[in-house]
Amino acid sequence: MKIVLPKPFTFEGGGKAVLLLHGFTGNTADVRMLGRYLSERGYTCHAPQYKGHGVPPEELVKTGPDDWWKDVLAGYNFLKEKGHTDIAVAGLSLGGVFSLKLGYTVPVKGIVPMCAPMYIKSEEIMYQGVLEYAKNYKKFEGKTPAQIEEEMGKFAKTPMDTLKALQELISEVRNNVDMIYSPTFIAQARHDNMINTDSANIIFNEVETDHKELKWYEESGHVITLDKEKEQLHEDVFQFLESLDW
Repeated sequence: MKIVLPKPFTFEGGGKAVLLLHGFTGNTADVRMLGRYLSERGYTCHAPQYKGHGVPPEELVKTGPDDWWKDVLAGYNFLKEKGHTDIAVAGLSLGGVFSLKLGYTVPVKGIVPMCAPMYIKSEEIMYQGVLEYAKNYKKFEGKTPAQIEEEMGKFAKTPMDTLKALQELISEVRNNVDMIYSPTFIAQARHDNMINTDSANIIFNEVETDHKELKWYEESGHVITLDKEKEQLHEDVFQFLESLDW
């Protein structure tokens, strides 16, 4: 069976540009529907795929936040090189953390962090998430249960330095949120079991812009872009982008 791996996408929509950023262990499919929705309403959308994502899990753990940040900046520069002077950014989970980091690193029109962690519940929860990703990927590859069990046994012994680096990144961004002056729309799922949902309040209270809003999605879980209220989220992100001074 031929496996179709997710890859970066660009949807042409107009002069206004939005950089879309996926989450840790996720891929561009996380933000694809949002990108399609926005491009149909006049926004050019580009989503990079981070190194080590959408590939076998053994590759993921050889990469880290420094690699992924380079991919984020390359995505931003890709839009710049296409002639877009005004760029907004929206990101899910880790992508939301990167969207905030962009906010105090380069000029951005607006920021949409979605279910973005400001501190990690525990490294153990993150580790379980990586193991789940690994298992699902191996199922996706069509491996037998016996093969999966054997490979997971080996994988579980792999050093996970990536998780410590990820915690350091989140801590660094958390300490710099008050350096953000761009308009910010924070989307947070009420049933988010992956992160501490108080993160949304921290972002809202500490960004330095007056043009900010926090909205809770009462029916959604962590991958809010693909959950029950995705259509409402799409509309809300669009309305926020329309409110910006392009």
